[in-house]
Amino acid sequence: MINPTVGRVVWFTPAHGDIRFDGYAAPFAAHVAYVWGPRCVNLMVILPNGSGVVGETSVTLIQDEDSKPGYGRYAEWMPYQVGQAKKHDAAPAA
Repeated sequence: MINPTVGRVVWFTPAHGDIRFDGYAAPFAAHVAYVWGPRCVNLMVILPNGSGVVGETSVTLIQDEDSKPGYGRYAEWMPYQVGQAKKHDAAPAA
């Protein structure tokens, strides 16, 4: 499990039918703005055209082998971050 911290970048998938994101393909880059816990965060979602951001509160953060909600509206770690965390966990302790 990767512990979320303020400022980390995640991918955000909006809820199906959320008109604020119509016309754009998910996922969206987002910064963690607040951490409620290891599976719940507030996000600052960056619009793909760079024109602004959208705030999202209490977003489920998918961890490890968690299932993705079928209705959308979740955040997940980027594959690079997952790979780095696995490398760190596998490294021998100094």
